Amino acid sequence: MDERVERILEAIRSLPEEQRRSLLRRLAQMVDLTTLHTSPLPFETTELEGPADYVILFDGGSHGNPGPGYGSYRLTRTADGRSSTVRLDFGEEMTNNEAEYRTLIAALEGLIGRIQAAHRDPSEFTVEVRGDSALVLRQIEGRWKAKDNRMRALRNRARELLSRFKAHRLVLQGREESVRDLGH
Repeated sequence: MDERVERILEAIRSLPEEQRRSLLRRLAQMVDLTTLHTSPLPFETTELEGPADYVILFDGGSHGNPGPGYGSYRLTRTADGRSSTVRLDFGEEMTNNEAEYRTLIAALEGLIGRIQAAHRDPSEFTVEVRGDSALVLRQIEGRWKAKDNRMRALRNRARELLSRFKAHRLVLQGREESVRDLGH
């Protein structure tokens, strides 16, 4: 390997763990690093302990697979239990998994927008994301591969949005809970 690359790698190895993680996140935003590896990169974030400031429950699907996409999410502020539910109609054909991702992304963008509208920074808050899509949650975590370019792009967008919070937790819940709480 080139001597300059070896010096850079040695400098990276000498960084404290938190700075190495921060560097990896910044590099991942610049380049889709997953295309350079046969296995997915882990999604490293600060582990959330205790209750989150906000809870997002999301669910998406399509009428047919693929078919017209739809989704719903509920955003709850933990401090006072105040919540709102948003229904989405994507107006285009997509797979169930794409609709799940698009719903989660809409929920995260909506939460970030609310926080910023209150003249606050998302990095001051924690979020718990709940859903019944093992594929979406495990791909975000890096435990499952996102093989398709469209799915990788959606996963990367969800990761980028989650990285804007102080910490987050991903919770896989049963399908019956999503149906009970969101109606589909």
